[in-house]
Amino acid sequence: MDRQPEGGAVSRALSVLSDAAGSPGGGALRQRLLLAAAVGAGALAFVSEVPSTRWPALAAALTLLLILTFVSAARVLSRWQARRQEGALRQLVQNDAALCLITDALGEIGWHNTAAEARLAAAGGNILTLAGMLNDHFANPGAVLFRLQRRAESGTPAREDVVTRRGHLRLSATPLPGGRFLWRIEEFLDRGQPGRGGDSLSLPMLVVNRAGVVLYANEALRRLAGSRPKRLDRLFTDPAPLAGEVVTVSGADGPVRALLAEIAGPGDRREIYLVPVPDRPAAAPATFEDLPVALLRLDGSGTVLTANRAARELAGLSPDSLSEMHEIYEGLGRPVADWLGDAMAGRLPEAAEVLKLRAGEGERFHHVALRRIVEDGRPGLIAVLTDATDVKTLEAQVTQGQKMQAIGLLAGGIAHDFNNLLTAISGHCDLLLLRHDLHDPDYEDLVQIRQNAYRAAGLVGQLLSYSRRQTLKPERIDLPEVLADITHLLNRLVGERISLSVTHDPVIGAIRADRRHFEQIVVNLVVNARDAMPLGGTIRIETEAVALAEPLQRDRATVPVGDWSVIRVCDTGTGMSQEVMARIFEPFFTTKRPGEGTGLGLANVYGIVKQSGGFIFVDSTPGEGTCFTLYFPLHRGEEPRRAEAPAETAPPRIGQGVVLLVEDEAPVRTFASRALRMRGFTVIEAASAEDALKRLDDPALEVDVFVTDVVMPGMDGPSWVRKALEDRPNVRVIFVSGYAEDSLAEDQLRIPNSVFLPKPFSLNDLTTTVHRQMH
Repeated sequence: MDRQPEGGAVSRALSVLSDAAGSPGGGALRQRLLLAAAVGAGALAFVSEVPSTRWPALAAALTLLLILTFVSAARVLSRWQARRQEGALRQLVQNDAALCLITDALGEIGWHNTAAEARLAAAGGNILTLAGMLNDHFANPGAVLFRLQRRAESGTPAREDVVTRRGHLRLSATPLPGGRFLWRIEEFLDRGQPGRGGDSLSLPMLVVNRAGVVLYANEALRRLAGSRPKRLDRLFTDPAPLAGEVVTVSGADGPVRALLAEIAGPGDRREIYLVPVPDRPAAAPATFEDLPVALLRLDGSGTVLTANRAARELAGLSPDSLSEMHEIYEGLGRPVADWLGDAMAGRLPEAAEVLKLRAGEGERFHHVALRRIVEDGRPGLIAVLTDATDVKTLEAQVTQGQKMQAIGLLAGGIAHDFNNLLTAISGHCDLLLLRHDLHDPDYEDLVQIRQNAYRAAGLVGQLLSYSRRQTLKPERIDLPEVLADITHLLNRLVGERISLSVTHDPVIGAIRADRRHFEQIVVNLVVNARDAMPLGGTIRIETEAVALAEPLQRDRATVPVGDWSVIRVCDTGTGMSQEVMARIFEPFFTTKRPGEGTGLGLANVYGIVKQSGGFIFVDSTPGEGTCFTLYFPLHRGEEPRRAEAPAETAPPRIGQGVVLLVEDEAPVRTFASRALRMRGFTVIEAASAEDALKRLDDPALEVDVFVTDVVMPGMDGPSWVRKALEDRPNVRVIFVSGYAEDSLAEDQLRIPNSVFLPKPFSLNDLTTTVHRQMH
């Protein structure tokens, strides 16, 4: 069966949005009821002349209005989170090998992934509905889709297997907000014929459906039974045989004892294998050994008695040294011994778990299903093993991605708000410093306040690095040149006890990144390596050109095919444990003593690498050292020149002109307007984009420069600027923000005569930037 291994994990990931899907009617009804109650209480307070009635009614009205405000805010936040989750889910399934589509309640296709796009294009591009796309596969697809939609809306598993003219399809539906549905369609063309390839097996094998009807019997089974059985109960003398049991088969030459092994097939089908068990037990292992299913035979205490060839290859077991199950596997939720005990006692209706294999390199997971058996009066277990490593890896990727996204959103939001505060603090310090000279006793205090505000801005910048929302200025970087420029600094940082070596691949290519932040990456990694070697050692910085012919799977990440420039920073220090390695990129996590580090260094490195389109991996062994490996996409070509904000050292400018200042934060707006007026500019203030557009409705108003925040309630900066430039194409633009939104770089390039000024900015930064834009 040609099946994609990641299907199980992607199917599990579809549940991310299921909780967000639902009818908004209940929330709207609650809001209307709260509003009605608040109005009623307010009316009672207004008309009542009795103070003992008026004031409680007024308090009740205010309380209900406050509750209504929180309920409304919660609904808005819920919808925003649902849109973010849906965007993340679309990215996850975009390159899924299965067909993934989003439809409305009537089945009209609104979005589809790459695989579905190819299918729709092959059909001529005239298909508008999901039912229309499936018409060629089976009759009346609308009924199946309607049934799955109803299941999905009720919260029950909405998945169904359909035997079609072309093979076998597995359809699954997941509800999305707004009455839409995400569909995932898997095709199993090799399973179109039940039991395909079964005749090549020497082992008796048959395929049955849920009702026990035999869909297929191979040649070995037909020889054993004397004919092709029509139903499963006609083949066995024992009622309701279970996998792992020794059963009696009605053979052509009389009853035959056999061990029954079962594999779940597509839909409601089951593949059943029969391992004959002769009266002489010594002959049994030969047939058990050749079974194409990985099987273990366990005694009542969990000791492995026999493992067939498939099981030994899958689990890396030796036929001569079998041991206890808890020595082979590690439980993910509870001890393996406890799980086996419950299975033996019959306390588990479905004794199946995913266990972690203890032996071997890397993390490997097996799905282990147990069946109770009784042989020669002794109870035991049959364990069926299947590899679940790919499924668990993809599940871990989804979970880790959600975790990192949540932390990144939190860090980015905190950093953005802090940058607004720091802009107001440092800006008003600049205004105060203009009114004090060097000999004023308050002058030094104001300088200290401003310097510490800048230090705080540096920490905020590290948070923005991790959340991948800082403003980068990418350019072409030649690695040998940049590393040579900072080698002198690195030698001073590491000291005399540590040897630093830098070697380059002769054909190493250039990368595209922010040069200042790239240097920060190298410095942070070298400083960490130095701190791991208090008694001295060696730090190696190496570069290598790598061409990947196939994707590289590492640490639950996938590096795509292509040309990469690789940088390694390795040390001979104390190394790290697996527990520490799992958390080193989390913000504020540090192994240093309190007061010796912020815990943002490696989080900063991680964010810059990811924002630059790269990957970072770490290898470490306690007592031997650590090696960080960074992959950056190879860059070819030159960078387009872009306007940049002026440096802090630019001299003060006295200018003339009209500036429209749009900023929703009142303290920042107050500082910026005062600073610009002090430099001779005429300033028109607006607290929102809508307010700015209303002021621009006056055709007599002349404006030279727009200074606007990027992220604001309602319409954002680039959106209102594009609208305003339709009538005023010659106005120049300055975007300011605590961080650059994902689309700002493209928006800025599309808006002519625009520059970006990151927060926090000083008085001189702002006025000089405005002066340059006017001239």
